[in-house]
Amino acid sequence: MTTLAVTGHMDLTAHTVPLVQEELRTLLRAHQDELVGVTCLARGSDTLFAEAVVEAGGRLVVVLPSRDYRQAKVKPDHAPTFDRLAAAADVVTLPYDTANREAYEAANGELLQRADRLVAVWDGVPPSGKGGGTADTVEQARSAGIPVDVVWPHGARRGA
Repeated sequence: MTTLAVTGHMDLTAHTVPLVQEELRTLLRAHQDELVGVTCLARGSDTLFAEAVVEAGGRLVVVLPSRDYRQAKVKPDHAPTFDRLAAAADVVTLPYDTANREAYEAANGELLQRADRLVAVWDGVPPSGKGGGTADTVEQARSAGIPVDVVWPHGARRGA
């Protein structure tokens, strides 16, 4: 069994989405036997990863940073996809009432604790210093000795 966790940008351009989807599918093919995908199921990279895991026949584990995450942070246009994928997953809700920086950092820690490898849909830009972002999670994984697979296809871009 291989457990892959994901971190990645939420603001992928429309042109970038199919590029990332294809690279994720290719990456997951190497891990199809008893694949487990761990995600916070945020818009963008997390959701693309979750869909690719389900498509590959893997088991999905969703880590919710807080009890109010679905109500407070999932936008109406993303809610149907979020609900569909969460219904197909084992859901772990962390013991935070409110979705805030502390809850996000704890969720990233939970992802890494469960992971054999980290998939990072990441443009390579260093951490912003705010904590809890994609680059921070990559740094934490590397510091912990967790292998990181960076997915950033040629031509990929982030939106405004």
